[in-house]
Amino acid sequence: MPSGIWKIDKIYRGERIQTSTGTRDRAEAEQFLIHLLENLRQQKIYGVKQVRTWREASTKFLLEVKDQASIHISATYMAQLDPFIGDMPITHIDDAALAPYIQSKLKPKDGKRPVTNRTVNIALQRVIRVLNLCARKWRDDERRPWLDTVPMISLLDEKTTSRKPYPLSWEEQSILFSELPAHLQIMAMFKVNTGCREQEVCKLQWDWEIAVPELGTSVFLIPAGFGGRSERSGVKNRDERLVILNSVAKSIIEKQRGQHKLFVFPFGMPNEHGEPTMIHRMNDSAWKRARIRATKKWLEKHLRAPHEGFTKIRVHDLKHTFGRRLRAAGVTEEDRKALLGHKNGSITSHYSAAELDQLIEAANKVSVTDSRAPALTILKRRQA
Repeated sequence: MPSGIWKIDKIYRGERIQTSTGTRDRAEAEQFLIHLLENLRQQKIYGVKQVRTWREASTKFLLEVKDQASIHISATYMAQLDPFIGDMPITHIDDAALAPYIQSKLKPKDGKRPVTNRTVNIALQRVIRVLNLCARKWRDDERRPWLDTVPMISLLDEKTTSRKPYPLSWEEQSILFSELPAHLQIMAMFKVNTGCREQEVCKLQWDWEIAVPELGTSVFLIPAGFGGRSERSGVKNRDERLVILNSVAKSIIEKQRGQHKLFVFPFGMPNEHGEPTMIHRMNDSAWKRARIRATKKWLEKHLRAPHEGFTKIRVHDLKHTFGRRLRAAGVTEEDRKALLGHKNGSITSHYSAAELDQLIEAANKVSVTDSRAPALTILKRRQA
């Protein structure tokens, strides 16, 4: 009886039972055992279906997806859900059962910041997925589904809490970038001229560069499984990611040559070989401090507060900025998808020199570095 909790270790009809009673009271533990044995007897003799708990289902789910890149995310959400529904039968999982979990995330009482509806929905979507597996895939010894019907689980409205993308104007870009430290400035400039995701910039490698001698330039082809923030994640849509270099991006690449034998954008304290190491993220404290300084500089220059989107500008907004500028410049949707690395069934990693030249030409329509370049106006809704 470790820690005072009674545990069961018994052989019943040839099956070994090992479980915790969850109580320190002997009488309660004995009642638990009697109830457990009766359930097993009914299953063995009368074929009564075993009712599984959420913890059993979530554990089975995690074991099945253990090789997926998102396993650590799934495990995090399962750990969050367990205190609320872990001991609950899967037949009882519904909106009412999940309400306490949702409330704890939207209105936490422990001093933590509330999460967005989108974050809650990610957890709820995993609940729905597990319950669907219980009904459609998983079977007991009698080939019966774990769950007969899947209840309708309501998702939260994400439009009310989601932050809309904010594409930078040329002037906003100039002010923000001037406040960034040198290593972030060059990475941000590369990102806003290529549409790469944050981790695609942070982990960009020289081995992925492919020369295109016919055009006197090069491109980067990021492998599908290169690894994002975690080693097991890769390119978002699981396809190779072609990175086209416009004139600004190409000049950045040339300046970075020779700094590191593996990574294009190294930073930090030298390793044991005296080489700089890789930066793991752009959205760090230096980015946030630069954002504050840029907001102050805008206010001093214009004598009015900047748009709220600028005060909270995210690294990912640089990708949105690139995409919006391409559209404003009249670049076709197909070419925009190729340049942004979006899923497109008609696009492959096999390009002719003429096709690459067309993409480079399209990317060069937004190859400017500050507000002194030809303006491409992006409309923004006026704040209330």
